[in-house]
Amino acid sequence: MRSGDVVAEAWGTYKEHWRHLLPIAFVVYVLISLLALLLAALLGWAGVVIGALISLAGVFWLQGALVVAIEDVRDGRADLSIGDTLGRLRPRLNTLTIAGLLAATAIMIGLLLLLVPGLVLLTFWLLIVPVIVIERAGVFDSFGRSFRLVRGHAWSVFGVLVLTVLIVIAVGFVLAMVSAALDNILLDLVLDIGSQTVTAPFVALAWTMTYYRLRSLEETPAVEPVPEYGP
Repeated sequence: MRSGDVVAEAWGTYKEHWRHLLPIAFVVYVLISLLALLLAALLGWAGVVIGALISLAGVFWLQGALVVAIEDVRDGRADLSIGDTLGRLRPRLNTLTIAGLLAATAIMIGLLLLLVPGLVLLTFWLLIVPVIVIERAGVFDSFGRSFRLVRGHAWSVFGVLVLTVLIVIAVGFVLAMVSAALDNILLDLVLDIGSQTVTAPFVALAWTMTYYRLRSLEETPAVEPVPEYGP
C-alpha cells in the first residue's frame, strides 16, 4: 500500500462527493460545539471540563458519522440523508466515546513523554473508528483489530497520517492568517467551524480508505511460490 495513492484516492472521492460530506461534517461539528457551549454556560467550570471531554469525544463522533457517509458513497452515489447517517451512527456512539477517550488519553501521554510512543500508538490505532463503525467491533476489540490491520504496513499508514496532518495544518495556517488580519471574535468562530467542516471529511476519507485497502490486503490470499524442478 502506497501512502500517496491512498491520499490521491481520498482527494478524488472528496471532489466527487463534497456536497454530501460537508453538510454532515458541518451539522455534527456545530451540534458538538453548541453542546459544549451550553454546558459551560449552565455549569460554569464543571461545564467547561465536561464540554472539553465532549469535544474530544466529538472528534470520534464526527469521524464515525463520516465513515458511515463514506461507506454509503462507495458505490458512486449517496443514498443516506443526514438524518439516516446519524441514525446509523447512534448505536455506536457509546463505543466510539469510550474507545476515543482511551485512545486520546494514551496518545497524548505518549506524545508528552517522548513523542515517538505517541506517534506509534496513533499509527497503530488509526483505524479504530472504521473498525467500530463498519465491523461493529467493541471497545477493546477495536484496538486489537486496528493493530492487526496496520501490522506490516505501519510506515505506509504513518505516511497517510503525516500527509493528512500536513494538509490540515496548511488549511489551518491560511485561515489563521485571515483571522489575524481581520481580528474579529465572531469571524474566528466561523473560520474554526469552516476549517473543521472542510478538512474533517478529507481526513476521514484518507483514514477510511486506508482501512479498506488494508482489509483487502488481509483478505487476498498469499500466492505460494511455484516450486522449481531440475531437468
